[in-house]
Amino acid sequence: AHSINDKGWNVQDAFLYTKFSGASFDGYFLRPTISLSKRLTKWKQMEIGGAFLLEHNEIKNTKADTLLPTSFSFRDWKAFVRSDASKRNRWSVNWMQRANQYPLPDGWVPLDVNNNYNLQVELFNSMAHQFRLNAGYRNLTVKTKGITNLQSDNTLLGRGEYFLNLAKGAITGNLLYETGAGQEQQRNFSYVEVPAGRGEYTWIDYNADGIQQLNEFEVAQFSDQAKFIRIFTPTNVFVKVVYNTFNYSVMLSPANIWRRDSSQVKRFLAKLNVQSSFQTSSKVISDGSLYLNPFAGVINDTTLISHLSNLANTLSYNRFSTKWGFDVTQVRNQVKALQTYGFESRIIKDFSLRLRKNSGRYFTWLLTAKTGSQQLITPNQKFDNRNFDISINSLSPSLTFTKGANLRIQGTYKWDKRKGLAIGKEQQSISHSLVLESKYNLVQKGLLTGRFTYANIDFDGVPNSTLSFNMLDGLQPGTNLLWTIDFTRRLANALDLSFQYEGRKPGDTRIIHVGRASLRAIL
Repeated sequence: AHSINDKGWNVQDAFLYTKFSGASFDGYFLRPTISLSKRLTKWKQMEIGGAFLLEHNEIKNTKADTLLPTSFSFRDWKAFVRSDASKRNRWSVNWMQRANQYPLPDGWVPLDVNNNYNLQVELFNSMAHQFRLNAGYRNLTVKTKGITNLQSDNTLLGRGEYFLNLAKGAITGNLLYETGAGQEQQRNFSYVEVPAGRGEYTWIDYNADGIQQLNEFEVAQFSDQAKFIRIFTPTNVFVKVVYNTFNYSVMLSPANIWRRDSSQVKRFLAKLNVQSSFQTSSKVISDGSLYLNPFAGVINDTTLISHLSNLANTLSYNRFSTKWGFDVTQVRNQVKALQTYGFESRIIKDFSLRLRKNSGRYFTWLLTAKTGSQQLITPNQKFDNRNFDISINSLSPSLTFTKGANLRIQGTYKWDKRKGLAIGKEQQSISHSLVLESKYNLVQKGLLTGRFTYANIDFDGVPNSTLSFNMLDGLQPGTNLLWTIDFTRRLANALDLSFQYEGRKPGDTRIIHVGRASLRAIL
């Protein structure tokens, strides 16, 4: 190996040759490498360079004089040009070509050649505006077909990020866009029973046939019902997919510049706080065309693999005030995914108003009003029992008593009205709930928490269905009682001992008791 660094030139080379043999084989490994670069001082310390690499591992069966399949061989050429890496604003352009050979018993054959082009840009000189880009293009040419499943292909990959920080942090935000392609493995899934509390799903025998079916599993509302996990089984089928992702997040905090301003209008605006975020991500089967627009609209179900979008907006007034304040929040989530029985779409919309008022040092009043909807859409007619559309309206006042860091007691009343539509039938539930919660911190001894819920539900609809399960949150019509007690104590300095007890009596069913104990080591 040699290394030369003189007058801006940098040369490095290495040569490795190993010969080996065994009872029925012999071979050799060859790896020569060389890299050359030059720093151009007259061009703002820009640097250009290139490199060559060869790896050839040849193993032969001495008796049959044939190549063994464990042999491999590839060759790389590289070239680059880049700006001064010590600057906060920098860029680089890179090219690499790799040629692979495949060992057949009677000799080597060219397998494929791929050319990779990459552009990287980082603009970090400004604290107000910053930008990062990493984009790549890959051209794959298969020289000998039929050896592998690879096909000649062109792939575009890219990720761009933008960061904003203006007016002493009064306006902050970031934006991200990403696109790419890859291989997606098709999967089937099934549900497997596990000990209660260890799973995520519960089975509800909607048709009372005693047979577990894919459209009879729901996300468990209570730990003792969580007896099933969903297992994905991979298949040997791969498809090429393309994807793109777009995210943004913006926060407006006028208090950073106007908190102490003499203008009443600016002081009023300083009490406002605005947050907005959006994320959309889609993955579709490639048809050979570029898939760059994240807002392309409705995607054909025959090519869609998955689609996710989340939108959240919040307007706050007096957010940091110790006296009073309010928050207005809008949320919209949509998930569309391919399951073994077809596509399943979930849409959640929520609009809420939250009012907060502190009375003295110990009491806090809270009023929360919400309106929204939940939808589940499955086009497959065999699974239409899962389809529903629920509208939700609720009003929830609460009073909290807090004394230092040791004691917290909260009482809440909640009125909840839901209207649901499934298989052309309208159903309705009205719920009145009283909730009492407490938290007591025994200094140096432990933490004791408790919660008791009384819920009276008037339900007009079809019981034992996906719609009723979601409308009633896993409870039953009539009177429902739920209670939990949790005690955690620190033993020595690295052990936590925890005891949990849960109980509930849904409607006219029997009382269910669940107890747990755990010991956790903190390392």
